[in-house]
Amino acid sequence: MIEPELAVPALETTKLDGKGRFPKLAIAEWLALAIYLVLVIGFAWNPTPLAQCLAAIGIAGACAHAAFFYGWKDAAALLAICVVTAFTMENLGVTTGIPFGRYHFEVGADLTHVGAVPIIVGPLWFGMGYFSWIIAAALLGGADLRLNRKFEIIALPIVAAFVMAQWDVVMDPPEATISRAWIWHDGGAHFGVPLSNYLGWLLTAWLFYQAFAIYLSRRIVSVPTIGRRRALTLVAILFYLSAGLTHVTPWLIGQSGEVVDATNHIWRVQDLRESAVVTMLFTMFFTSMLTALRLATDNLHTRIDRG
Repeated sequence: MIEPELAVPALETTKLDGKGRFPKLAIAEWLALAIYLVLVIGFAWNPTPLAQCLAAIGIAGACAHAAFFYGWKDAAALLAICVVTAFTMENLGVTTGIPFGRYHFEVGADLTHVGAVPIIVGPLWFGMGYFSWIIAAALLGGADLRLNRKFEIIALPIVAAFVMAQWDVVMDPPEATISRAWIWHDGGAHFGVPLSNYLGWLLTAWLFYQAFAIYLSRRIVSVPTIGRRRALTLVAILFYLSAGLTHVTPWLIGQSGEVVDATNHIWRVQDLRESAVVTMLFTMFFTSMLTALRLATDNLHTRIDRG
């Protein structure tokens, strides 16, 4: 087995691409990404076949991104760790109410189930979970390259879990009430969602992030050049941010009316939509902006150091 201490020099000897700038990708690649992100922002909020197709593309994009970032073997390891953990915890939650609270899924009723959970749920955890991991690693200055150190192997999974849970804080209230993708049997103070759900998300995300951190700490990971890594991190930020910005669209449309949760509590649709936008601005949007600024600052410092 390769000792973790030997992994650091190999990981930190990557060279800058060009003059430390983001490497140029084909115009067609950027155009395809832009079109996809526009479609996500415009249509992913509405549970339609198009939204399901966009979700499938996003999951495939996460798999491809992970393969470029870590290599296929490590990408497959993260996928397996994430999916197994997600299905285990979701089945535990649906069956016992622990740790999320009492709920059941309505979405994907016609799909194959893993236990009591639609098969799409595990891959969805991976799609957003992977991009949240990349963002957390960038916020901590490339902490995934230093997982042989005690601070990073503990800090990165915790930060990534919070980045991941921000997405649920934004999307769970409208999804559980307006879209009725899942139903909270006992309702909850956060627009029909209980606090236990968000604590369960933190726990579940932390479990698979911690497992993946331990896995990576025992390997010499093949990583892109610094410039390529930054470009891929920027792509991860855009994927993550688009999942939050999609909630702006129904708010701008001005949806109105009322919905009733499982406890017969009445919620105004416009309140649900506006609260999602408010929450997104001060969680997912801020995190994305902070990560982008960290990338820009690191790039500036690199160029200054190179003279």
